[in-house]
Amino acid sequence: MIRVLVVDDDFMVARIHSGYVARVPGFTVVNAVHTGGAAVAAVAEHRPDLVLLDIYLPDMSGLDVLTTLRGVSHPVDVLVITAARDVATVRAAMRGGAVNYLIKPFTAGALTERLEQYADTRRRFAAIGSTIGQDEVDRVFGNVRGGPPPLPKGLSATTCGLVADALRETGTDLSAAEAAALTGLSRVSARRYLEYLCATGQAELRPKYGTAGRPEHRYRWTG
Repeated sequence: MIRVLVVDDDFMVARIHSGYVARVPGFTVVNAVHTGGAAVAAVAEHRPDLVLLDIYLPDMSGLDVLTTLRGVSHPVDVLVITAARDVATVRAAMRGGAVNYLIKPFTAGALTERLEQYADTRRRFAAIGSTIGQDEVDRVFGNVRGGPPPLPKGLSATTCGLVADALRETGTDLSAAEAAALTGLSRVSARRYLEYLCATGQAELRPKYGTAGRPEHRYRWTG
């Protein structure tokens, strides 16, 4: 299990984020704290693998927490979750070694996607021996830093998360028309989002052949 510490100044938000994490297979929440000082202490006590770190904390900046955690004896990764969207903060988080950066508000699917990316990177490292080649380095760094390619023009990240959640939670495959009915989009818009999810490896196209005519395109969540 990947052990996660949730850090957010808002008690309710911390509870929501903890619930999101708990629903992702392979992850468990070891604690939720609400100040920078408590975060540093909790890392020493619980020795988590990953910290979900807010930037706006009442006693110190999350960036200062990130810097402090770089010096602790127990190695820990940090995924920044914050409403801060200024370039300086994002760059500082990258320089501080954050493995990813998620801007509030976001969907459960957006956090799940980043947690699964993180878990996949850990699995890659576990499968590698004591040395690593450049191709594998590129794949690992691309998985941690890059994330999915940018959305095509006209598509919204929020709406894409809505479609992804619908596809994931249905537990089976969907047609574009069925996805449209679940999300309130037009069939054409739903299909564009489904095609993007396929292009990024989060879904797969499964043609369904009937008795006559063209096969129906159906989409299944793969993560």
